[in-house]
Amino acid sequence: MRVRQLEIENFRGIVQGRVVFQQHTLLVGGNNIGKSTVCEALELVLGPERLYRRPVIDEHDFSHGDYLGDDATLREIRVRAVLTDLSDEQLRRFFQHVRRWDDMALSFIDEEPDSFQRADDDGTIWALPVSFIGRYDREEDDFLGETFFDHPTPALDELDEEERASLGGGRAQFRRTHKRLCGFVFLRALRTGSRALSLQRGSLLDTILRLGGNNGAAEMWSDALGALRELEPAIGEIEQLKTIRENIRTRLGKFVNLAPSEDSAAFFASDLTREHLREVVRLFVATQPSNHSVPFAKQGTGSINLLVFALLTIIADLKEDQSVIFVMEEPEIALPPHTQRRVTKYVLQQMAQSIVTSHSPYVIEQFDPQSVVILSRDGDAISGAPIDTVSVKTKTYRTQRRQFAEAILSRAVFVLEGQTEMVAVHAVSSALEQFREGYSHIDLSGVSLFHAGNDREVPRFAPIFNALGKRVYGMRDKLNAPDATDAAENIKLFDRFWESPEPAIEEILVKQVPTHVLRSFLDEVVQRTDYPASYPYVSEQVADDGLTVLAAKVLKARKGDAFGFGYTGTLIEQCQNESELPAFIRDALLAIDEQLRGEPELVLEDVNAETHPDAEGPEE
Repeated sequence: MRVRQLEIENFRGIVQGRVVFQQHTLLVGGNNIGKSTVCEALELVLGPERLYRRPVIDEHDFSHGDYLGDDATLREIRVRAVLTDLSDEQLRRFFQHVRRWDDMALSFIDEEPDSFQRADDDGTIWALPVSFIGRYDREEDDFLGETFFDHPTPALDELDEEERASLGGGRAQFRRTHKRLCGFVFLRALRTGSRALSLQRGSLLDTILRLGGNNGAAEMWSDALGALRELEPAIGEIEQLKTIRENIRTRLGKFVNLAPSEDSAAFFASDLTREHLREVVRLFVATQPSNHSVPFAKQGTGSINLLVFALLTIIADLKEDQSVIFVMEEPEIALPPHTQRRVTKYVLQQMAQSIVTSHSPYVIEQFDPQSVVILSRDGDAISGAPIDTVSVKTKTYRTQRRQFAEAILSRAVFVLEGQTEMVAVHAVSSALEQFREGYSHIDLSGVSLFHAGNDREVPRFAPIFNALGKRVYGMRDKLNAPDATDAAENIKLFDRFWESPEPAIEEILVKQVPTHVLRSFLDEVVQRTDYPASYPYVSEQVADDGLTVLAAKVLKARKGDAFGFGYTGTLIEQCQNESELPAFIRDALLAIDEQLRGEPELVLEDVNAETHPDAEGPEE
């Protein structure tokens, strides 16, 4: 089983939304776009334990906090999921509620006339629609929420007044046992409280106990409580506590008719109820190099995350032949790159469906382009669909995985031809931030720099980043030969495109800065141990008119990844004001800043639209 489509109404920061999922889906978008809200909505409709929290929802779960509405009708939160790829067991259990689904058109065929004629067409499959509905109850002064099979929907004239007024309007409930059959597992971003790894009902350890315990949980609790009663030596036999116990028994006996035994007042290790044991039992873990067992909460952040992940994989394994829908939110928190890759690969290989949100290139690069779903907003509405893989060729994506991973997270992409250009653009942007009040550095504006490899490759990335839903800008050197046949059409797809009046970036740098900047640059770099010996420089021996040629030769000799920032960056650092910066690069950056300034800016942290105070830990 997997989630194919999710529709959201009036939940958190989303008034209306629709997201389409693949077998493995990477949800990407800027902060506060709604990624966490989508994950929480999935949990509402599919999480077995989610509806047993109290309250299920509250005021802040309604978009804009409005749960009463403008008239007598109460506003409702609705989350509707379409589930496909049902196993034989799931089809048997849910046969009354499944419908024929056109997986290409993403619609149920019974909503169209003469639909029965298409029932066996290619791409038409069985699908299960389920919905969460939540609203405020005036009579109880409380919030209600339940999940229902969304088919069949009873006709209003078939329902009595009470059924019509009920939360599901006569629909059959999609119960906890049904949800367990779906195999939904949710690894939250790190908001892990004490509950997550306790034995409280619905926690990870409780779920593992239930799935793997062969129905022996009742005996386990009974045996544990008996062992605590018969603990040798008993807690109350500790000398200090024994003295206190005797004093209490003697004094209490003056006012209360106690039992005659010495045990009429005693100390025990707990309340001797299974509920209290669920609260107090803790998992201890010993890690290297200390090798000393401590409660899990005392471990490092990364170790806690990995422990939670490990327990979730145990849950997935215990479901055996049941398909698992594994939702993983920002797995990179406190994990080194190699562990991020390992965790992501495991999920992609072992889970029937994975839905992942991430800001890490090491996670993102593990996904093929057809698995990337870009979330976008239009006011309070959200949409998400897989990227157009006609434009984003898999081979191109794989050869540039790391760059694409960063670009996917960006607000806009600036395509440049090489590493030196990237260094120059970044350095000029840093200088503009210093010289011009109100200018936003490209990093703060969310602009990702992407090097195409050479000047002729720059245009072909315009349709690719258009398909990713990004603003895309391009810059390259003046060509010395005719362009590719499709270059002109591709260039039209850039939001802005700049072609240099010079055949090399070094020519732009040395010709568009003042002479004193060049001399200051050479005075600085000639002292470096990696200065090219073939271009000797002594300040007193080089006239101003010879500085341009010499500086260009030095820059060309020390271009590329190894020297780029040390030389190109040093040249830009010698500029003392905005007018001294190379105009070709400066003006392009100012134009990008002006265009992006009129659009919503990226924020550094998610706010209420994506978070919720009761999100304490991972859930199964």
